[in-house]
Amino acid sequence: MSGANPPIRIAPSLLSVDFGRMAEGLAMVERGGADLHHVDVMDGHFVPNLSIGPPVVKAVAAAAKIPLDCHLMVTDPLTYGERFAKLGAWGVTFHIEVTDDPAALAAALRAMGVRPAVAINPPTPVERLERALDHVDMVLVMSVHPGFGGQKFIPDVLAKVEALRRRYGYGGDIEMDGGVDRSTIADCARAGANVLVAGTAIYGAADPAGEVIELRRRADAARKGA
Repeated sequence: MSGANPPIRIAPSLLSVDFGRMAEGLAMVERGGADLHHVDVMDGHFVPNLSIGPPVVKAVAAAAKIPLDCHLMVTDPLTYGERFAKLGAWGVTFHIEVTDDPAALAAALRAMGVRPAVAINPPTPVERLERALDHVDMVLVMSVHPGFGGQKFIPDVLAKVEALRRRYGYGGDIEMDGGVDRSTIADCARAGANVLVAGTAIYGAADPAGEVIELRRRADAARKGA
């Protein structure tokens, strides 16, 4: 996989959208050129909060014009993965912390017709990912502790992204989720992350479409200068 240079993708997080005006919010970020809608799914067990469930994902899939990137912060990703695959998810991300056989889980998700990805929490050593890398299309490096929106970016996790690109030669997508905004996105891109999830930074902006454009500009500029 080494040598790949996957494109920068901006993925607004639905966790920060105004659910009373969800269709309008989706359309705004799509006008700005967003590549993916990032859907955070929480079960109240793996993380303390509950969040977006199947009915909401069904509604999002019906309204969206770009793919759904479903991040499962759950203890049973196989069951949830099947549900969201049937609802139209494009990608499904499971956490390395909940499985001893990431290759089998990734294969099962791929058989459902979705793009498998694996996530890693800030305290988990990057070595835990070794058995997953040949079987997933994306690695999600959490830059906050999962379960809550609006948290501060943890810069130490950038070393994991660098290790994935340089030590492991991982050429697939590397996603960064948590605290990504104008002040942090350049560091993410320079480290090697190319799928950038931003919730508050985009949906909390006066012009969400313009913010998508600006975040992409900063990430592209950082990559070219890396």
